[in-house]
Order: sequence, then C-alpha cells, then structure tokens
Amino acid sequence: MVGRGRWLPGFARYLWGGWGAIASLLMGVALWEALAAVYGPLVLPTPLQTAHTLAQWMGRGGALWPTLAITARRAFIGLALAVLAGSALGVAAGVSMTASMLARPWVTVLLGTPPIAWLVLAMLWFGSGDGTPVFTVFIACLPVVFVGGMQGARTLERHWRDLARAYRLPWHMRVYLPHVVSYLFPAWIVALGSSWKVVVMAELLSSDTGVGAMLATSRAQLDMPATLAWIGAVVLILLALEYLLLEPI
Repeated sequence: MVGRGRWLPGFARYLWGGWGAIASLLMGVALWEALAAVYGPLVLPTPLQTAHTLAQWMGRGGALWPTLAITARRAFIGLALAVLAGSALGVAAGVSMTASMLARPWVTVLLGTPPIAWLVLAMLWFGSGDGTPVFTVFIACLPVVFVGGMQGARTLERHWRDLARAYRLPWHMRVYLPHVVSYLFPAWIVALGSSWKVVVMAELLSSDTGVGAMLATSRAQLDMPATLAWIGAVVLILLALEYLLLEPI
C-alpha cells in the first residue's frame, strides 16, 4: 500500500505534465494547417490529408506495418550494437586517463565525419542489403554513446570508490552503475533519435525497402501527401517511444 501510495501521485503528475507536450504538438499542427492554406496541397498538404493517407495505409491490409518493421529492425540492430560497444568502450576509456587521451582524437573524427560519408563507404562495402543501413546507424550512434560512457566514468568521485572498497561493499551496493547510467541514458536517448534519422537516409539512397525507399518513390511521383505520411509515421513512433517508454523510465 505504501508503494502504491507513492507511485500513484507520481503517475498522475506525469500524465498531467503531458498536457504541455500535447499543447505544443497541437500548436505545431495549427501552424502546419496555416502554411498549407497559404502554399496549397501541391507544396504542403494539410494535416487532414496526410492523416487520411496514413489511415488508408493502415487499413489496406496493413501495408504500413511491414515497411515500418523493416526500418525499425535496421535501426534497432544498429542502435543495439552502438549501445553495447559504445557503453563498454566509453566506460573503459573513462576509467583510464591514458585511454581517454588516446580516444579523444578518434571521437572527434567519428563525430566530425558526416553520416553520408559513412553511407557511401557502406554502400561500397555491403551493397544494397541490410548491412549498409545497419552499419551507418552503428557508426553514427557509436561516438555519442561512447562520450556518455566516458564522461560517466571520468566524473565518478574517487573518494566514493575508495570508501566502497574500504568497506568491501558488494557490487550491487556501489554507486558506480547508477552514476554511469545517469550519463549513459541521455546518450542512449539521443542515439535513438539519430538512429531513425540515419536509417531513413540510408534507405533512401541505398535500399529498395523500408521507409526511406518509400520516400524515394513518393518523391519520384511528386506525391506530397504520401511523403508527409511516411515522415509522420516515423515521428509518431519516436514520440511513442519517448513519452510511453523512455520518459517514464
């Protein structure tokens, strides 16, 4: 009962706090509607036209879901590899000052190289299969996660480590993991958003399946409602992940 008494007010505050986000999204939709009225459907379809196109795809034998599943699979595979490798390597580099100094120029190189350059290399290495978008997502998200892990390990107070070692505390009572995760979790959230942007770009230029390929098709056909509907589908997925999963955590 005590745990429920603490959980329910927090859940209620979280739901109430969502009204600000909903109001912001509605303001964006209103601005979209106003711009659509100025420029016309050939340049910018209305939100209702876009939603109608999206609803048709949902009802037409579920044609929307297989395409989203392909893109999601590629994005999450690349993201998972980046999270695992970047977190482990970043924490390892943060523990050692020498490793941090050696890693800094490589982090700068990876952060400074645009994803489109990695995409061109991936197309030469992996062809038009899943390898190209997965590798591009991985290499684009890796430095973001790596920096989060490295900063988390470097900022851990040394006297807390010495205290835990002196009292021989078990590993689950030490402050290492909560402190490091407090740096890693925001990096994971940034990497999640980047993974979807990068995977759609990679599919647009290198694949004949997925959301990116559908965007290329709608662009060739000058189908603006379809283009905005695919963009809207990706945005809705990211909003759902953000506010239904990551924000509560």
